[in-house]
Amino acid sequence: MSLKPKRVDFTTTWADLKETVKGVVTLGNVPHTIWYNRFSDVYSLCVAYPEPLAEKLYQETKKFLEEHVKSLFLQVNGTSEEQLLTVYYTLWQQYSQGMDYLHKLYSYLNTQHIKKQKATDAELLYGTLSYESPEQMKEIGELVEEYKKKNTLELYEAVFEGPFLEATGEYYGHEASRLLQECTISLYMEKVLQRRDEEDLRSRKFLHPSSYSKVRSECEKRMVADHLAAIHNECPTMVQQELQQDLRNAYALLKSIPGGLTLLVSHVMEHIKQQGLRTVTNLSGDNIAAQFVEGMLSVHSKYKEITNTVFSNDQLFSSALDMACAAVVNHRLNTKQSCKSPELLAKYCDTLLRKSTRGGSDTEVDDKLTQCITVFKYIDDKDVYQFCYSRMLATRLIQQMSQSMDAEEAMINRLKQACGYEFTNKLHRMFTDMSVSSDLNNKFNLLNKDRMIELGLNFSIYVLQTGAWPRQVCPTDFAVPQELEKSVQEFEDFYRLQFNGRKLAWLHHLSYGELKLNYLKKRYFITMGTFQMAMLLVFQKTNSVTCGELMEATKLNSDQFQKALQSLVDSKLLAVTSATVEVFQPSTVISLNMDYSNKRTKFRINNTIQKETVQETETTHSSVNEDRKMYLQATIVRIMKSRKILRHMVLIQEVLSQSQPRFAPSIGMIKKCIEALIDKQYLERTPNSTDEYSYVA
Repeated sequence: MSLKPKRVDFTTTWADLKETVKGVVTLGNVPHTIWYNRFSDVYSLCVAYPEPLAEKLYQETKKFLEEHVKSLFLQVNGTSEEQLLTVYYTLWQQYSQGMDYLHKLYSYLNTQHIKKQKATDAELLYGTLSYESPEQMKEIGELVEEYKKKNTLELYEAVFEGPFLEATGEYYGHEASRLLQECTISLYMEKVLQRRDEEDLRSRKFLHPSSYSKVRSECEKRMVADHLAAIHNECPTMVQQELQQDLRNAYALLKSIPGGLTLLVSHVMEHIKQQGLRTVTNLSGDNIAAQFVEGMLSVHSKYKEITNTVFSNDQLFSSALDMACAAVVNHRLNTKQSCKSPELLAKYCDTLLRKSTRGGSDTEVDDKLTQCITVFKYIDDKDVYQFCYSRMLATRLIQQMSQSMDAEEAMINRLKQACGYEFTNKLHRMFTDMSVSSDLNNKFNLLNKDRMIELGLNFSIYVLQTGAWPRQVCPTDFAVPQELEKSVQEFEDFYRLQFNGRKLAWLHHLSYGELKLNYLKKRYFITMGTFQMAMLLVFQKTNSVTCGELMEATKLNSDQFQKALQSLVDSKLLAVTSATVEVFQPSTVISLNMDYSNKRTKFRINNTIQKETVQETETTHSSVNEDRKMYLQATIVRIMKSRKILRHMVLIQEVLSQSQPRFAPSIGMIKKCIEALIDKQYLERTPNSTDEYSYVA
């Protein structure tokens, strides 16, 4: 075959080529010889002399294909409804495959003529063409497949999808109205979910993937969105009765509707709040702290499970659970009174960490302490909890009442993870003091041994840093018993040599000792407070004394004297002459109980447990408030030092944000702290505005 251009009779050549084209697109039998000859015909027409006939070939081929497709349409249109899709699919497969072959047959026309005539993507994008372009030519395969069109589904969406969606919406609109008349809302939701799942299955079987979400949306719009009020009206009943299957169905239907879950979330949050308040208010008995914490944990655990299983751990419902629990934990029966939750949680932790004969295993205690952090995270006044916890920790450490030091440190680490190192800094320093005190005692004992000093008793001390421990002042004067005087004096001399310039302040009300009783039929070893021990030591020379004499010997004030003496009378080590004593009078005679008997020969006597008085409560919260003021002032200075100039409301918001992890300060308290800092000349109002502050460097 010669590749040299030559004259070609288009009519004759196209007649032969047209028959072959028809055979190709209908997947007819085209012999190999004719197939290869037609390649030559396409080439010859494209390079014909004196003028190429490529354009004419393209137009005739396009015309033939359009007429052929019209004939196919008539064929499909004349088919019964039952066979419509089958015939359409068969003819489409045939035509699509034939066009693939035809595209190859016209490869020279496509590559050498059509591609050169088409504008490039860059020309179309940037508009560099300087003339009006005629209709863009398409490669032969593109006349069917339209590979490079941006929206290849335009015909599908316009001819089929639009009417289909409209019919779907109309059908489910009627279906929803019928079901609402025949069914309860509970059954209606089940039917809707069933219809939706059936429609999803049909979509995946018959439709293009782009239609799946549209069909589902149409179904949900007609059956859920259009009847939202009917479902919402049943939400209170579902929530109050905790109908989990109905709630699960409601969630599944409402989550796809914009704003559909808002009302359900609100009802769930209020329900959890009411259940929580019902559980933790009006508690009575001796273990209110345990009732509160364990009740709160049971409520949280129950509704956490419901949130996970019914609402698929949806963030909206998780947030609702958190807000409801926070509202319960920080609830106040009287807005003028402080919230009791921080103190109750601290007491509960104290019972878990304190030595107890009825305590659980280490694993059980550790699990409960871990759960305590759940309640702790909801507390607004975390600084109150810190104050109470540190006070109780101090008692456990000093009196050696901790069940396990590992458990103590683990709990502090949990608090540090929840609130940061600053929150637990003082607690860590308390442990450090205990370790340092142990070393001091060893040095003191070695020094006495080297100097051959006999104290006459086993004596050990704890040296506590003033800033780390909550209790720093002894509440009464106290005359140290003669038996302890030498030990106290020797240690003071030793400490002055070790640390020049430091001053010791003895906290006798926190001290304790072990006393051996030799005057009874059995010997008893009793651990008691120093005040109690001083009272019993008075009886070494006499069997009875008056309260006035006993007070004079110990130098205790009335309050501490009453508490210490009452504990000894309650333990039956001492006896009172009168039958009933509410307040010990100076003339009241106290005597040793010579008939005392106890099955245990070694035990501890604690001070009389008294309920915290209103004055002590006020003192506690007064201390917390003072700490808060200092914290807020430090926060304000830190913010202003960084920002230099701030408007009033911006500063308030910054302080609220930074204080939130520790406590929720009132706006009034922040304003007072700002005024105090202005008085101290840390801040000043700017000359331009009374609503703006600047930092005084």
